[in-house]
Amino acid sequence: MFAPMGIVADDIARVRAATDIVAIIGEHTEIKRSGRQWMARCPLHGERTPSMSVSPDKGVYYCFGCQRSGDVITFVQEIEGLDFAGAVELLAGRAGIQVQYTSRDESAARSRRRRLLESVAKARDFYHQRLLDGKDAGSARHYLRSRGYDGDLVRRWRMGWAPDGWDHLAKHLRLSDEDLRDSGLGFVNRGGRQQDFFRGRILFPITDERGDPVGFGGRIMPGVDGPKYLNTSTDAKTYDKSRVLYGLHEHRKEIVKAGRAVVCEGYTDVIGCAEAGIELAVATCGTALTAEHVRLLKRFSASRLVLAFDADAAGAAAAGRVYAWEREYELEVMVADLPAGKDPGDLGRSEPEALHEAIENALPFLQFRVDRALAGADLSTIESRARSAERAVTVVNEHPDPMVRDPHVIEIADRCHVDPDHLRRFATGGPSMAPARAADGDRFRPPAGERLTPEDEALQLAIHRPAEVARRLHAILFGDPVHREAFEALERTGGVVEASDQVSGPAAQLLHRLAVDAGNASVEDVLARVARLTSGRAMNDLRRMAASADDPAMRQQYSTSVAWLKSQSEQLDERDTRADTLAVLLPWLVEHGRRSEASVSGSLVASQADPG
Repeated sequence: MFAPMGIVADDIARVRAATDIVAIIGEHTEIKRSGRQWMARCPLHGERTPSMSVSPDKGVYYCFGCQRSGDVITFVQEIEGLDFAGAVELLAGRAGIQVQYTSRDESAARSRRRRLLESVAKARDFYHQRLLDGKDAGSARHYLRSRGYDGDLVRRWRMGWAPDGWDHLAKHLRLSDEDLRDSGLGFVNRGGRQQDFFRGRILFPITDERGDPVGFGGRIMPGVDGPKYLNTSTDAKTYDKSRVLYGLHEHRKEIVKAGRAVVCEGYTDVIGCAEAGIELAVATCGTALTAEHVRLLKRFSASRLVLAFDADAAGAAAAGRVYAWEREYELEVMVADLPAGKDPGDLGRSEPEALHEAIENALPFLQFRVDRALAGADLSTIESRARSAERAVTVVNEHPDPMVRDPHVIEIADRCHVDPDHLRRFATGGPSMAPARAADGDRFRPPAGERLTPEDEALQLAIHRPAEVARRLHAILFGDPVHREAFEALERTGGVVEASDQVSGPAAQLLHRLAVDAGNASVEDVLARVARLTSGRAMNDLRRMAASADDPAMRQQYSTSVAWLKSQSEQLDERDTRADTLAVLLPWLVEHGRRSEASVSGSLVASQADPG
């Protein structure tokens, strides 16, 4: 008997029968018995009071809050973001059931991924054993002991040692060239030989939330040249750093129980927190916190995220994204009040009580930013108090909710000894505190200190560094008609003066303004900002097209494109892969723009030919 979704139906039935739905749901939220049923806080919509009813007898759940329902496979699909076959496969693996597929191609693809994950697991075991008893790992063991990592700690976290040789792991695993590359464990060098990716590093194995080893973070030994930390390449088919959190699998149950997670920057921070008794810590793997990370933590009922970064890193977090996450995922983002110069790893080992206190006394994200803005403020004169209040209110204005902004404005007014009613005007869309713009002749000149727009910066690059943006910038990427007009003229003529002769007055003034200042922004940063803007416009276009499409298949295609664009835009935040992302994203945006313009042009021609 076969099921239409790719797995033999009898195997699906076996998986359902072998799986305890209460136990699975209990891994993601607090669940308690209520008579013959069980009640849980629904992790699918992040509620705070129980409204999900679970029947172990029937093997189903229903949430009275969000009206989601299903069996254990449906739950795993939703909570893990998997398709049907992936959810069945995950549960089958837990139950020790080997499933069969109705499609040979699907079976081969899933078998290959499992084979790659098994290779990473074998590498973890190889590296771990090498650290425990390898003669060449003596210096690594000595260093770890000096940092407070004894044998028990090394075994608990399965830490390893990558020998400083060309192909120790490759010879041990004997993988094909393709599997060695796609597992992220190695590559084929220019000489045609297999070579290990990690060499001469202490390794921290990274698992996904299901417990599968997917990659490694490697720390170089002190005094050795090279980057301090090196993660598995994002080219690996098993590893996506924007979707993986170190320590989540180990701490998921405590996170569910507490309803919160502590987000750190490094592997040793997670370990230090755990040693201090704080088994709520996770770490991003060499990247900034992403929306995928937040969604992942929300799936494990984390309604409060405590950022345990150093003060500068926490202060640099993108406020707009944090506030959007708070609203979209119904959570609170806090910042741990860590002592100056201390990170959670060191603090957890040297002063565990201080780490507990810092996390327990975490400040709301906006409050932290306001305090930072006012730290060391000069309040000795009327003018300095006004400047300090202005600086703090600028931070408050980043928050989208006026009901949140207003109490902070009152607090700032009190701390800076200024009139709250006067200050409130600047937090509610009142007149800008920047110098006023001059009349028409100067309308394109920004006030002192005003940042250039991404399109300003892109045009500036085209003027001053044309060779660096040749074949990367395109007129279609400019949404503002004045910027586009200026860029097209610049492309045609190659010079600002020549271009200015061929454009309108506003475009000429724009070219002149940007020509007198070469700027210092990096090409990659500017292109990333332009790509984000253009991606936003493209996503809006695709959503409108999806809304007006009659064909369900076309609507799905548009939705898939929107999801891809959103993912690519988020990847632009990752500096080590930004160039690769831009290499794919920019040509796509140009082609999309061309097609959109051709479609609009065709519609206009048709309407003129047949006015109806």
